[in-house]
Amino acid sequence: MRTVTDNAIMNRMLPPLPERMRPENLDQYVGQRHLVGKGSILWNMIQSGNLGSFILWGPPGVGKTTLARIIARSLDREFFTLSAISAGVKDVRDVIDKARSSTLFSNDRSPILFIDEIHRFSKSQQDALLGAVEDGTVVLIGATTENPSFEVISPLLSRCQVFVLKSLEPSDLEELLNRAIHTDEILRTRNITVTETGALFRHSGGDARKLLNILEIVVNAHGPDENIIIDNESVVLCLQENIAFYDKGGEMHYDIISAFIKSVRGSDPNAAVYYLARMLNGGEDPLFIARRLCILAAEDIGLANPNALLLANACFQIVHNIGMPEARIPLSETTIYLASSQKSNSAYLAIDKAMALARETPTAPVPLYLRNAPTKLMEDLGYAEGYRYAHDYPGHWTDLEFMPQELSGKTLYEPADTSRTEQNMAERLSSLWPKYYGK
Repeated sequence: MRTVTDNAIMNRMLPPLPERMRPENLDQYVGQRHLVGKGSILWNMIQSGNLGSFILWGPPGVGKTTLARIIARSLDREFFTLSAISAGVKDVRDVIDKARSSTLFSNDRSPILFIDEIHRFSKSQQDALLGAVEDGTVVLIGATTENPSFEVISPLLSRCQVFVLKSLEPSDLEELLNRAIHTDEILRTRNITVTETGALFRHSGGDARKLLNILEIVVNAHGPDENIIIDNESVVLCLQENIAFYDKGGEMHYDIISAFIKSVRGSDPNAAVYYLARMLNGGEDPLFIARRLCILAAEDIGLANPNALLLANACFQIVHNIGMPEARIPLSETTIYLASSQKSNSAYLAIDKAMALARETPTAPVPLYLRNAPTKLMEDLGYAEGYRYAHDYPGHWTDLEFMPQELSGKTLYEPADTSRTEQNMAERLSSLWPKYYGK
């Protein structure tokens, strides 16, 4: 069997399969029909030529960059691109100057500025963009794998629509697979038979780029005249032998992050820091890891150790400020602390129960004595009448019903017995509210 490396050398003059299969127009674009299908919002935008700035938010490999290029090509707009990973404020200003000059010779059709990984742009870089977006010098198309409301400044976000892209469905992956095998200039010359797609689709994780990378690895593992059978076993075997080649950017992203989360939740600091190292070695965004640690601190440790959330939030800020490689140290410290901490999901369970109850009782009236009374009419109607100010009573507490009348007696928070912190809280609540927390 020929190795992947041997075949890669033979085909070194050709771009990788994902580049060879990059679609040139919407008819070739696979997936995201809710955005680009006939009559959809982006389809209508292209047809009308009335293009506004927007941000494409979705997981890797779902076609964000490709879609931006297709839109520019369809509207015959000049296309500038920046990567937030490598561009600085000067690069932003330079490309805006070029765009401004370009507009003078293009019948006032604003060029498109595409920014990949826009969530990695600093505030100063985003501020440098703002004026050009506001005055129409450029139409901004941003791409991000992170929630833009967390990372994009409000003035810029308010001037952009946000379109959510989804991981590709199995039917999309099937279409892409068949198209690659039958239309690619290399693959169509090979004798390829697909008998199973389970492993192929599972390891691609809805990512078109990964799917095509895996396909190319499997094909390159065979000699030019060999019959190629693609089944679950052959895919798994090839990936085990060539895992670094296959997944440089994420190294089994979803499996590793799942193992990381479960190791912290399961109080195993050794496994947790090991999976942390796997993610960092695989090129995972350290801010993604830090964000997961914040969620873990709130969801799985919670009130058993409230300091955990403070440490996780501090870790996020430090990682944001210093970046890699130094960020590995606070990430390790926080991971080990969270994994070693006592655990409680009582706050997580309480808010989920509360939100479910709130959905069931969206019109439950707030008791009159809890309502504010800023006007004379509201006073006359009894607003705030009967309210007792807790600090005026012994122990800074008074027996008052705070729930809507129809929900009186509902208990949503159940203290866990995993830590002294919540045991103390349970004892206090039991003394204050024996009808809810009495034993």
